[in-house]
Amino acid sequence: MVEIELDGKKVEVTEGSMVMHAADKAGTYIPHFCYHKKLSIAANCRMCLVDVEKAPKPMPACATPVTQGMIVRTKSEKAIKAQQSVMEFLLINHPLDCPICDQGGECQLQDLAVGYGGSSSRYEEEKRVVFHKDVGPLISMEEMSRCIHCTRCVRFGQEVAGVMELGMTQRGEHSEIETFLGDSVDSELSGNMIDICPVGALTSKPFRYSARTWELSRRKSVSPHDSTGANLIVQVKNNRVMRVVPLENEDVNECWIADRDRFSYEALNGPERLTQPMLKQGGQWQQVDWQTALEYVANGLKQIKADHGAQSIGTLVSPHSTLEELQLAAMLTRELGSDNIDYRLRNAEFTAFEGVRWLGTSIASLTQLQRAFVIGSNLRKDHPLFAQRIRQAVRKGAALSVLTSSNLMADREAWAMSVAQASIVDAGQWVEVLAGIAAAVGQTTGQAAPLAPANAPDAAAQAIAASLLSGERKAILLGNAAAHHAQASSLLALANWIGAQTGATVGYLTEAANTVGAQLVGAFPKNGGLDAGRMLAAGSGLKAVVLLNTEPVFDSAAGAAAADVIGNAQMVVTLSPFKANLEFSDVLLPIAPFTETPGTFVNAEGRVQSFHAVVKPQGETRPAWKVLRVLANLLGLPGFAFESTAEVLRTIGDNGAVPADALRNATAAKAVAASGAVPAPAVASIYQLDSIVRRAPSLQLTADARNAMTAAPARAEEALA
Repeated sequence: MVEIELDGKKVEVTEGSMVMHAADKAGTYIPHFCYHKKLSIAANCRMCLVDVEKAPKPMPACATPVTQGMIVRTKSEKAIKAQQSVMEFLLINHPLDCPICDQGGECQLQDLAVGYGGSSSRYEEEKRVVFHKDVGPLISMEEMSRCIHCTRCVRFGQEVAGVMELGMTQRGEHSEIETFLGDSVDSELSGNMIDICPVGALTSKPFRYSARTWELSRRKSVSPHDSTGANLIVQVKNNRVMRVVPLENEDVNECWIADRDRFSYEALNGPERLTQPMLKQGGQWQQVDWQTALEYVANGLKQIKADHGAQSIGTLVSPHSTLEELQLAAMLTRELGSDNIDYRLRNAEFTAFEGVRWLGTSIASLTQLQRAFVIGSNLRKDHPLFAQRIRQAVRKGAALSVLTSSNLMADREAWAMSVAQASIVDAGQWVEVLAGIAAAVGQTTGQAAPLAPANAPDAAAQAIAASLLSGERKAILLGNAAAHHAQASSLLALANWIGAQTGATVGYLTEAANTVGAQLVGAFPKNGGLDAGRMLAAGSGLKAVVLLNTEPVFDSAAGAAAADVIGNAQMVVTLSPFKANLEFSDVLLPIAPFTETPGTFVNAEGRVQSFHAVVKPQGETRPAWKVLRVLANLLGLPGFAFESTAEVLRTIGDNGAVPADALRNATAAKAVAASGAVPAPAVASIYQLDSIVRRAPSLQLTADARNAMTAAPARAEEALA
């Protein structure tokens, strides 16, 4: 530790720290633009100049290392004068467009100009004008004359996103931030550049000119998309979601969010919202009141149960639904006498769980890994924030090994991080390759691998084994494609054995916001009921199907074939915030998305995160937990006297918490070799993951969405129209 004196106060900081870090620790604010705690130090802006005793001139606080006994003054005449001089230079070319700037009200330059800027400018020459640039549907670079060349956006791309999409060209007065050869900005984390830009040079294109920052109410929420459970601040005006920005949580998402967390809100105000219950009569959709719709559903379910038995009723639920919704859906299905409920729509194998499958470690620990082995994942697109953490680990020297297929990782550069060893083969060969890695580990440890490979381990398998046997902090992570694989249990069994031999934690990255929560509430068949695969297979015999927040055509491994199977049922009930499943549904019940209902998500590490509604439900929309409760009451089912989501939550797990012994990735299944052709696992592309992102216009204009569009089925609703 090094002790320095800062504005007359003694401060102890670790050796190698900068004066800025000491100021942060002491609670002293030093004005700055280019410094950001998550980025490397550039010392471009010089706004953080401070007076260091015995130094011949003011020194930048962000780039001056502390030394024992150093005396620093941040508010001396010398420091203030230096900072004022910097502000004068920065404001020379800055346009006087605060009244129309989207950054107004949360602009660092604006704030510091009040404190350190002059009342008038001595500069009388012509101001510099920088031509606007079009970089895609998410980020606006219309007013690049505002740029102060802090290079935060450039460093973010290089260091966090892993893709240097922006760079600085020219020198001095002629410097410009721009893309290479007019490319668009296509990173899945690009929206964070808007947050870290200290001026109004980079702004949100979807939000542009829609509201003033001081008009917005700010409310906390949790992302409903991937398993990170990113903490959000949802900004609201006139009961309408206007913008979504990150809420800092070092343990979960740090200060970043993925673009689908940031821009998916557009769908919530879109034309496809369902705001009134609807019944299909004579092939035509009619708006009805809630009483009529719910009585129709209740009478239909009673009749089908009486005619065909309870086992002819099936429920398919989305793992993006809240914990409370999943619990009530499971309770309702089982109280009806059926065990046909499942959330695993994209799975190809449906073995029984020994515990709740989870990440196997904390999210924060991913940054500290020394060895990581990712199996069956498109890590960068499936889990942008996990990828970001592993990217930081790799930058610090961690070795990343990968076993995946070419459609998930086109080449070793596809994940925008350095890959030490990669085995890129068809999904049908994953078990064989993993068995080879296990055999290579066994050769070193002297233990017999659980599955003998058909061929001797190749060089890649040997290299991956050697990597996992070295280092200290290690993790084996199974991705979405590994979870949805036809031999998922064999992959897990082999991964567990390798983990036990090498001292690595083993876990699933998990697909959705509530994949762990869905397991916790038991939203899958327990007593011989039909799993999702059998419910969506021809000849399932289902007469009534309840669809909670899911579109099987897009969300299941069956794809377009799901429509034909479900269409054969006598009654199909869809609970969705959107006009979904129109071609085969009989009833549409409008339920609230995550912004209009309280609820709880359990993320990949088992963290329970509850949130409140941030706006009132649109039209006749109702929270799904209330709809399920009322439906259960109409059916005369006992045990549904819940008055709030908190009461529902108390019935789950350990009084709303995940029991300590519940999280377990063990499996009793034995690893077996593939006996024939193995189909490619069903994996959703980044902007096709759930019903909200699929309907977000700006996200669907991105390069990632356009690339996936060629493979995606045509929208059923559009086909009908």
